[in-house]
Amino acid sequence: MKLSEIANKLHLISSTPAEIDPDVTCGYTSDLLSDVMGNAEEGSILITIQAHKNTVAVASLAGIYAILICNGRDIPPDMLDAAIKEGIGIVQTRDNQYISSYKIHETIHR
Repeated sequence: MKLSEIANKLHLISSTPAEIDPDVTCGYTSDLLSDVMGNAEEGSILITIQAHKNTVAVASLAGIYAILICNGRDIPPDMLDAAIKEGIGIVQTRDNQYISSYKIHETIHR
């Protein structure tokens, strides 16, 4: 499912340009970046509160196509720049990770 479809259905705030609209096939929730590198599936959306450019670097290495930043955290400019450079979509929500994970699962697997 396209990231834009997920964002529209869940009323997420898109931070990256509209042309960065990857297909997302599953989700992975973690704040421990080494865990993400070792366990997230390619094509995932990473559900996290880690709003910094290292999250983008890990996502790129792990084959993650999108990042959902939870709890209404702001996206720093260097994180956004890195995501655009890597073609990784970033969306935001005020929901916590538990609620976000549920919503992502229900949306992708319906």
